[in-house]
Amino acid sequence: MKQELIDSIGAVRREVRACERDGRPARAIIAERTYDTTVNDVWDAITSRDRIPRWLAPIEGDLQLGGRYQLEGNAGGEITACDPPTHLAVTWELGGGVTWLDVHLSDGPGGTLLRLEHVALLDDLEQWGPFGPGAVGIGWDLALLGLAEHLRTGASVDIDAEVAASEEGAALIARSSDAWCEADIASGTPEAVARAAAARTAALFTGGDAPHGDAPSDGGHTPEG
Repeated sequence: MKQELIDSIGAVRREVRACERDGRPARAIIAERTYDTTVNDVWDAITSRDRIPRWLAPIEGDLQLGGRYQLEGNAGGEITACDPPTHLAVTWELGGGVTWLDVHLSDGPGGTLLRLEHVALLDDLEQWGPFGPGAVGIGWDLALLGLAEHLRTGASVDIDAEVAASEEGAALIARSSDAWCEADIASGTPEAVARAAAARTAALFTGGDAPHGDAPSDGGHTPEG
């Protein structure tokens, strides 16, 4: 894995914040990244049946407003908003739970700004305490990195395979985990709790030994992406 891929983890702006969904307490992770291409190109890459498998995963279903999709080995759900070429929203249904994903595209300095927001109800965040926002955020970092490589080259990219097959992959996971940890601390999570959760999450992704100890169990997700 090239060093520039590892360094590109720094190209993402991350945020963790409390919010509401349908009048109920929820938590959101937000990731923003700029791509050096047009809004139309990014929109096509994230919505085209032919291009989604080149950077994310094979997909099946009725890919239009109100239709249902299924990513191979990952989430499925309903397409709840589709406003080409700037806004896509879907339910993210995985492991019996339902969360919500919103993606917004806009022109920005240097190209197209992609803003991804993934929201889950606090009642459903059973693993947030032990693992923190990186349990979801690392997966999205890898997906956004795969999208960047696909947009740059036009080729198919399997970032998960590259990470698993290289020693440098662990460094990429560590950087992503650390970045989500800093976002977690900025949101108000005590530093010791956030760093312990981040260490457990990084170990979960890399197959290492997770540190022991309990963190407050106010919700979370298992790794995905």
